[in-house]
Amino acid sequence: MDMIKRFVRYYKPHKRLFMLDTACSLMVAVCDLFYPMIAKNITNVYVPNKELRLLLVWAGVLLGIYLIKAALNYIIQYWGHIVGVRIQGDMRRDMFRHLQKLPFSFFDENKTGAIMSRLVNDLFEVSELAHHGPEDAFISGITLIGSFIMLANINLYLALIVFAVIPLMIFFAVKTRREMNAAFKASRVQVGEVNANVETAIAGMRVSRSYTADEHENAKFGVANENFKKARSRAYRAMATFGSGMNFFNDMLYLLVLTAGGLFFYYGKIDSGDFVAFLLYVSIFMKPINRLVSLFEQLQEGMTGFQRFVEIMDESEEKDEGKLNPDKLEGNIVFDDVSFRYSNSDSADTEAKVISHLSMRIDKGKTVALVGPSGGGKTTLCNLIPRFYEIDSGAITIDGMDIRDMTRYSLRRNIGIVQQDVFLFNGTIRENIAYGDLDATDEQIIEAAKKANIHDYVMTLEEGYDTNVGERGVKLSGGQKQRISIARVFLKNPSILILDEATSALDNATEMLIQQSLSELAKGRTCIIVAHRLSTIKNADEIIVLTKDGIEERGTHDELMKLNKMYAGLYMYQFKE
Repeated sequence: MDMIKRFVRYYKPHKRLFMLDTACSLMVAVCDLFYPMIAKNITNVYVPNKELRLLLVWAGVLLGIYLIKAALNYIIQYWGHIVGVRIQGDMRRDMFRHLQKLPFSFFDENKTGAIMSRLVNDLFEVSELAHHGPEDAFISGITLIGSFIMLANINLYLALIVFAVIPLMIFFAVKTRREMNAAFKASRVQVGEVNANVETAIAGMRVSRSYTADEHENAKFGVANENFKKARSRAYRAMATFGSGMNFFNDMLYLLVLTAGGLFFYYGKIDSGDFVAFLLYVSIFMKPINRLVSLFEQLQEGMTGFQRFVEIMDESEEKDEGKLNPDKLEGNIVFDDVSFRYSNSDSADTEAKVISHLSMRIDKGKTVALVGPSGGGKTTLCNLIPRFYEIDSGAITIDGMDIRDMTRYSLRRNIGIVQQDVFLFNGTIRENIAYGDLDATDEQIIEAAKKANIHDYVMTLEEGYDTNVGERGVKLSGGQKQRISIARVFLKNPSILILDEATSALDNATEMLIQQSLSELAKGRTCIIVAHRLSTIKNADEIIVLTKDGIEERGTHDELMKLNKMYAGLYMYQFKE
């Protein structure tokens, strides 16, 4: 019941159009009920009595009814579908906005293609149900009631014989509905898997080609495709059982009407006109039943899609109970006994924690480098500062304020991040730099590009800042993409800068150029650098060696080299001849 209420809620902004569609559907149903009565009079009265004028008049009335029906059907077909499209658009808007607020853990556990399937494919089926569902149910209800009244008016006993079949049809429909629902839901899941497989395969096309792994990718897709075919086959088998069963009941109803009606006519209970009218009303009576059969299929597709939509909408958003809204942070960062493990870890043991009871301080304007073996929690620590994930215990404060007491917007507004894997949106260079400040002027964008040492290169391009970078920046080199991401941060002008392996994927010559931009970017900001290339962090104010056991060493480069422990070993290993 709650599901239906949530579904109906989406009709409210479009209730005028919906009421127009419903009113037109009502008039179409009423128009259909006139034809058998006119046919009865023509058969019983006008033809036997040779009343040509009345025959032509009522033929003209029928023509008028059909013209009105044509106009009404146009409105139903066009504006009815517009209602469905607008409802679909509203749902897609709500889901997209909701996705923007979900925690990072949701995207860690759900495939991009599967989410896209829910956002696009499922909601298309929902829009079809939104249009046809109420309309078909309404027309069917009016037609069934109207035709029964007309049938009863002709002969009550014959009408009751016809309607005796209806409970059997309803029982059969309810019995097969459950299997259809399960089958269509499984089918939807497999569509999501196919989409996820395609999305991953296309994104990784260069990798699969370079490793000549096309056969492997074909095999992987083949498995997903076969699972989809099996799931869809089960859905269609359930639908075939339902459809064939309902068609059998239809045929039996026709047989019953012909037999019972023929007997009634034979024994003089009805005349020829009544018999003709009765057969026509039964034909009209069958239309809503056939429409309801189609509606059942739409109901399964649409409600399954809506259930999957609701599953996403019921996912908990990032909790933001912070009341503090600082405009500009200074950048004094303190980790106070912080512990964290990812939510998909089943173990509650300390060993399962990525970070365990970590305490450290980073003063404003200082550059602190995090080094150490993989799995020590360096990147995780960087993700905790902007609250991409929530800590399990302890506290992280900036300028004495717990980050959980700040609004996420004010916190993230003061943090700039440059990562190894730069993400550029499919758009122009200007648009990608402007992501740092969507209200920036062209002059500010160009100034940020100059600071990032990318302006001169952009000016060599035929379209300059209007050059399209391609999907994920595929038309640019790694160094060019990195400099655009640095320009983006220059434009944002944050108090805190996080550089997560920002140059590790670049060659030495490009790294030197990027390093100049990063050094310029770090001036006057609290800077946290995650690096494996130790040459890039020699001049850091403090170097912290992180392992899975916590902070192993900390100090300047010279101090740690004198200690001659882990850091010195790592440094000597990287620069040995």
